[in-house]
Amino acid sequence: MYIDKRSESLKLIQRMRDEAHRFGITHHRSKRDKKISKSELENAPGIGKTLSAKLLKAFGSFEKVKKASKDDLAGVIGVKKADALFKWINNT
Repeated sequence: MYIDKRSESLKLIQRMRDEAHRFGITHHRSKRDKKISKSELENAPGIGKTLSAKLLKAFGSFEKVKKASKDDLAGVIGVKKADALFKWINNT
């Protein structure tokens, strides 16, 4: 099927194609970013994004959080949550 390159119908079809691609790419990027940005700490009970970020900022990495003592953790997130996190780390 031949459609004149200057026709309005071809331009409409191209805009629809471009919008469909833009939508698909945006959706894929957002899904990928969510997957990448989730920290292993967020799997721990009572630890969400905020506390995970706070711990990573204080200790630098997940490995250093794992090696931290209960008292070090309590200094950052409080005694109750530090106790729960310490138990979770040592069980996994």
